[in-house]
Amino acid sequence: MGYPVAAGRPDYSGIFIPEYWSGKFNIKFYKYTVLAQIANTNWEGEIKKDGDTVHIRQIPTVQNYAYTKGQTLGVDTLTEPLVDLVVDQGRYFSFLIDDVDKYQMDQDLMDKWSDAAAKDMKVTIDRLVLSGTYGGASADNVGSSAGVESSSYNMGVAGTPIALNEDNVVDYLVDAGSVLDEQNIPDEDRWCVLPVWLCNKIKKSDLKDASLSGDAKSMLRTGLIGEIDRFKIYRSNSVPTTTDTVTTYYCMCGHISALTFAAQMTEMRSLVAESTFGTKVQGLNVYGYKVVKPEALTYIYAKNSA
Repeated sequence: MGYPVAAGRPDYSGIFIPEYWSGKFNIKFYKYTVLAQIANTNWEGEIKKDGDTVHIRQIPTVQNYAYTKGQTLGVDTLTEPLVDLVVDQGRYFSFLIDDVDKYQMDQDLMDKWSDAAAKDMKVTIDRLVLSGTYGGASADNVGSSAGVESSSYNMGVAGTPIALNEDNVVDYLVDAGSVLDEQNIPDEDRWCVLPVWLCNKIKKSDLKDASLSGDAKSMLRTGLIGEIDRFKIYRSNSVPTTTDTVTTYYCMCGHISALTFAAQMTEMRSLVAESTFGTKVQGLNVYGYKVVKPEALTYIYAKNSA
């Protein structure tokens, strides 16, 4: 719509007053993805060669016993437990650009749309993997009595999610760290994936004071949370949720060894359309993931305490 025109006066907008199409596209924002930061790809190289399954060998626990001089020694038979990584997931996109449009357009939409489709697929895969991961945590690491040694940490349970706020969020992250400590998980390469509202509360907690967090600058100045009790904090709008009277979140914390991911096939192609003059652009991603060390994964079953 052009500039307002009084009744009875001619409107030249779109006739003598031209309209212009901008050569600049309005930016599209994508959900922040975290899969590349929290999952390892230790077995991707093997599964890319051929096949759809990798049988991952585990090192068994070897028992030791008290010894009395001269006693007859017992012998244990060790079993080698296996974890299977299966490539059984796939996502694709497919769209058509008419040849007439392609030649007459002032923009190379094929490349722009292909790039956008690939990014949207990445966001979808990130969300699906996160949704399928939290359930793989060890039973000793979750619930109202988490902790394989002490059973003393309340991480939330169905019916009674933890109400997190700026006063208690750091305490619960420290508890999550202790849950992993009781499983002898290394300090390095730990991570947490938290919803945006919870990151907001962390920034309002006592850690907003740089002198307390040990950082050179306050997180309120940088906008970055960094690390809390050895966990590198990642924010995400794809944190899995459920409805437990209110929206409840599975706020996962773990170690890089917990989750493995393998993309066996990532392909992008353009094809001549059969039924019309045009080009079909298609992309495919075939992948699999698995929680291979359940003891290295926990989650806080939490709701927002407004």
